[in-house]
Amino acid sequence: MERSLLGRASAASRRCCSYSTLKAWLPILSWLPRYRLKWLQMDLLAGLTVGLTTVPQALAYAEVAGLPVQYGLYSAFMGGFIYTLLGTSKDVTLGPTAIMSLLCFSVVGGQPHRAVLLSLLCGLIQAGMALLRLGFLLDFISFPVIKGFTCAAAVTIGFGQVKNILGLQGIPHEFFLEVYYTFYQIPEARIGDVVLGLLCVTLLLMLWFMKKGLGSDDAPYSPCSKVARKLVWTVATMRNALVVVAAALVAFSWDVSGHHVFTITGETSKGLPPFRPPPTSDTTANGTVVSFGEIVEDFGEALAVIPFMGLLESIAIAKAFASQNDYRIDANQELLAIGVTNIMGSFVSAYPVTGSFGRTAVNSQTGVCTPAGGIVTGVIVLLSLEFLMPAFYYIPKASLAAVIICAVAPMVDYGVVAEMWRIRKLDLLPFFVTFLMSFWQVQYGIIGGIAVSGALLLYNMARPQIKVSDHGALVMELGSGLSFPATEYLSHIIHTQALQASPPRSVVLDCHHVSTIDYSVISELRDLLRQFKLREVRLVFSRLQPSVLEVLLAAELQGLRYTESVEAALQMELLEPPQ
Repeated sequence: MERSLLGRASAASRRCCSYSTLKAWLPILSWLPRYRLKWLQMDLLAGLTVGLTTVPQALAYAEVAGLPVQYGLYSAFMGGFIYTLLGTSKDVTLGPTAIMSLLCFSVVGGQPHRAVLLSLLCGLIQAGMALLRLGFLLDFISFPVIKGFTCAAAVTIGFGQVKNILGLQGIPHEFFLEVYYTFYQIPEARIGDVVLGLLCVTLLLMLWFMKKGLGSDDAPYSPCSKVARKLVWTVATMRNALVVVAAALVAFSWDVSGHHVFTITGETSKGLPPFRPPPTSDTTANGTVVSFGEIVEDFGEALAVIPFMGLLESIAIAKAFASQNDYRIDANQELLAIGVTNIMGSFVSAYPVTGSFGRTAVNSQTGVCTPAGGIVTGVIVLLSLEFLMPAFYYIPKASLAAVIICAVAPMVDYGVVAEMWRIRKLDLLPFFVTFLMSFWQVQYGIIGGIAVSGALLLYNMARPQIKVSDHGALVMELGSGLSFPATEYLSHIIHTQALQASPPRSVVLDCHHVSTIDYSVISELRDLLRQFKLREVRLVFSRLQPSVLEVLLAAELQGLRYTESVEAALQMELLEPPQ
């Protein structure tokens, strides 16, 4: 009987443990059993609102990636379904973004097959990082590097759309050539595109300021009713869709009357994308077959940069909204969600995606309750692909350019430069290295910024602050930890200020900031203790942490002296010359 009860208890415990593990891998199981009708109403509203924002942005970002506009929509629906199953943030929406589109273009140069394969490879890398719990690697990308990249990306993307506002053709994609030829060809600008593009930008900015005014807590009192405010907020939130639809109607009316005054999107593929494995080879215009290995070699360092930037962008957004709305996310689970989205997206001709700050903000402000809002957004994108593709023929490129310019403009953060100057001027170095190099090649900017930031980090490790004070004996307080890059510097300070002094001085080494030491440090300390003994002075350690003391004792350092406080170390009997 007792064995039977114990067996049942053990089986129940195993089932409970298995279910907990399953919930960790499938977060939908933690909220789906508690789902309510009220949540359904809010998720439907949020999903609809985000969907109407996603469709025009996806079309526009495909232009940034140099791909046919339908590829933006191909990339915009899979994230909603996958993230509902695997995501841990109720607010995040996955899909094409300005930054990922720019990175994709810098690598594949507008070749759809390679963009789809890039999505598969990025997804495999991201999912692999999640399974190996390598999310901590993102911590090595510093804030100045991120800000330098996003500012440069905003300038590159925004200026890249000026040619569409002006209706210019044949402009190179390389940034500096693009700037030169855009200004050079201004006399060839099409009046219709210029007028429509500027009008779209003006309308988008007006609606954005209207929404911002409604959302401010200190906004002046308005006699308009709550219904009117909601209407204004809804119109302002869906401003991208409304402006693009209005511009398409204008272009259609001129086109049917025989006046082709606008540069329009033109013919697009109709219907849903086929579900098929991504291509693992490519064929050039002259019929040469490019193998999988050659394509991967062409991708080069982008296979490190793009997955990392996608993860960084999405997790930063998830953490920001989790903090704002008082819940927690699992960073490694977020990596898995993004990775699986990119893997599955490659089977429906998507290019790499990540979290979108703008659409996530809309999702949160609309009152989404669970990730299920992404299902509604995905359905809207699928309906657009199935039924609205012929209507996209008449969308003016100037209107899509206006959407992109207004989306990336807030990414240019001038205030961060002044803030870094005020707090720590040295942080401006990785910022400007990233910012300037990104105009040459986006991935080089990120790699260069990480390299400079890493060099500064290593320099701080190799040159820790050492505060020296004279109390009869020299007291040297280490301002940070002690690791092998710092051993030579510490030895140099001790030799120049104590051992080479006349007469030689005893030293009290205050180690209360040191939490770990390694073999290189032990080796250097052993040599220093020998040098102190030869000169008949003392090296005394004080305020050692237990873990460090344990290592020092295990090393059996000859002549080791240590105390619990600096004051005790300064007692004369400890600093008397060794016998």
